[in-house]
Amino acid sequence: MRSALNAWRLHARTAVVAAAMTVTATLATPAAHAEGSDPPVLSDGFGLTQVPGGTEVHSANDFTITVTTPQVSGPHKIRVFLPSGYRSDPDRRWPVAYFLHGGGGNVNDAAAAPALRSDSMITVVPDGGLKGWYADWVMQNTVVGAANWETFHLDQVVPFIDANLRTVADRAHRAVVGLSMGGSGALHYAEARPDLFGHAASLSGGIDFDMAEIRGAVLATELNLTGAWCAVSTSTPSGTGKCTGYGPTVDSDAIYGSPYPVFDADRVWKAVNPASPANLSALAETETTLYTGDQGLIDHFTAIAAERVKARSDQLGLRTRLVDYGDGSSLAPTCDGGHNYGCWAPALADYMARLRASFAAAD
Repeated sequence: MRSALNAWRLHARTAVVAAAMTVTATLATPAAHAEGSDPPVLSDGFGLTQVPGGTEVHSANDFTITVTTPQVSGPHKIRVFLPSGYRSDPDRRWPVAYFLHGGGGNVNDAAAAPALRSDSMITVVPDGGLKGWYADWVMQNTVVGAANWETFHLDQVVPFIDANLRTVADRAHRAVVGLSMGGSGALHYAEARPDLFGHAASLSGGIDFDMAEIRGAVLATELNLTGAWCAVSTSTPSGTGKCTGYGPTVDSDAIYGSPYPVFDADRVWKAVNPASPANLSALAETETTLYTGDQGLIDHFTAIAAERVKARSDQLGLRTRLVDYGDGSSLAPTCDGGHNYGCWAPALADYMARLRASFAAAD
């Protein structure tokens, strides 16, 4: 048993890789706009406190705020893309898409996918940490401190956005989409909160925690092994940027507990596995889309994971669409089928167009 465990441990490590916060303020109506091209004036609440001077204005319809919360240590950014008609049509409410970035990334990665700037919806890009994995961590006393990413996003950011911006605050008009680490997060969030999200998409996601390679990807981020599994972290449309690291090294059990399948030590991994039939069944009323290439060591495994999820979804009778673009030739000239924005940007263009149609059909 010990030799088998050590072998699995070596393989995983080297593979290529609490409760909701009490509302602190009641926000009856969305905040009013400041004049000109200034971003909307947002009010603190739902456990989020804006950092004075922490707002960045990128353009008239593109801004970033900085917030703090007891749920996740340190200040964190939330980037927002508004439709161009948001100010000129003050009586209109808008659907919302939440975009979850990949490991080693940040909210500015969204700039690499022009389709995320839509005139048909608001796009919100919350910080997911260098290795947050969109989870409430098992260990809260590591060097990174409090790490309740799921609570931060679902119980704080979502109601904060609905209270401050003119959203259509129902599941039929709310989507979650992510890539790589964020692809895992998007599928998990849709499963954990089907009351919030009627649409979900995972691009090159690590979505099957039964796979040793996927568990190895999580371990790589915990142990800051930048050469193993790394989402592109720079906002370059060509996807040529390289991950610069996952931050301070933490215990390999920090996020989901022990990854080793011995005496049920990996029970948390199994409980939150996006690919498990029990979790997938929560998507019965959710439009779900999976995108992946199959080139390179990373997307070779994301393709396997996506095929498994699609097969199980079909058995459950779910509305799951799989786009395996293989070597990328069927998707776009920029795509080589690998783990990069050269593929993700056109995949997001395809998805956002379909999401726009779905939102319109729900009106």
